[in-house]
Amino acid sequence: MDHDLLKKKCEVCEGGVPPLNAYETENYMVEIPGWELSSDGKKISRSFIFRDFVKALDFVDAVADIAEMEGHHPDIHIFYNKVTLELYTHSIGGLSENDFIIAAKVNQIPNL
Repeated sequence: MDHDLLKKKCEVCEGGVPPLNAYETENYMVEIPGWELSSDGKKISRSFIFRDFVKALDFVDAVADIAEMEGHHPDIHIFYNKVTLELYTHSIGGLSENDFIIAAKVNQIPNL
């Protein structure tokens, strides 16, 4: 199933809706290569390795631009040249389409 995530914009989620179920999550996972689903099915994450700290920070800046434009923000962990992103929708305690939109757009950031 193609959700055309790159053409979508995140929608404000203030809770009150259920997180995606396992079937929905699996359908989205095929559209974001390189990302992993947590064992509890409530988060997705991906790690990126760069040449050095400066390149890692350049990547984080690009992620921040996407997050601000979309109004949906990943948890970002920086370990010198390794950046790990975690996505989930805090207000619903699990995954929403917004998480997959951000993941798809992050996957389009050119290799820095």
